[in-house]
Amino acid sequence: MASCKNLRLQKSTRREVPRKVVVKKFQKLRRLVPGGHQLRPDQLFLQTADYILHLKFKVNILEAILKLHDP
Repeated sequence: MASCKNLRLQKSTRREVPRKVVVKKFQKLRRLVPGGHQLRPDQLFLQTADYILHLKFKVNILEAILKLHDP
């Protein structure tokens, strides 16, 4: 029964985001992700995830190089 209460609470506290705000953020994401201008939304989200992993990998490499050169 407690899970039903939580479900009702989530629905009542959830707020609707205006479409204009979502579109604006989506356009920003398209500019940030390489090649994003040519992608459909589903493709853009997958590409975004790949890009984030790519950036994390680059950071890990740079950190490893820094450790090698830092006495």
